[in-house]
Amino acid sequence: MAGNSAEQARSTELHAAYILDNDNFSRWLGVEIIEIRPKYCKIKMVVREEMINALGTVHGGVTFAFADSALAFCSNNTGEASVALQCSINFTTACHTGDVLTAESTLVTETKKTGVYDITVSNDREETVAAFRGTVYKIGKPLTKLT
Repeated sequence: MAGNSAEQARSTELHAAYILDNDNFSRWLGVEIIEIRPKYCKIKMVVREEMINALGTVHGGVTFAFADSALAFCSNNTGEASVALQCSINFTTACHTGDVLTAESTLVTETKKTGVYDITVSNDREETVAAFRGTVYKIGKPLTKLT
């Protein structure tokens, strides 16, 4: 059984690496994988000057995109390709240049064709800056056969 768990962990890591290697936007965000396991991930990024809006805080679209990246890493890391079907976000705390954000994504529930995930985005002071919920549609193809 331990060998099976080790193989599953390695497979999950390989799928996450595949996602990062092929997701130009997540790389532009500066996403780094902190922890990955089946149907779970924790990623981080640093807020850069070009991510700031006219009010001096991070643009909401950046925070949304970061949470969406966590959704992608979490929902695709078993190798079964899925795409976002519906997502919503609540912003709770402003972010600024230099803040280190983490996004932790966990599976809430799934069926054969859909999955629902909760993503919490926090800053380096451990304040929740956004709560995101995403529903994905499983497209019925292996992740690595899409390109």
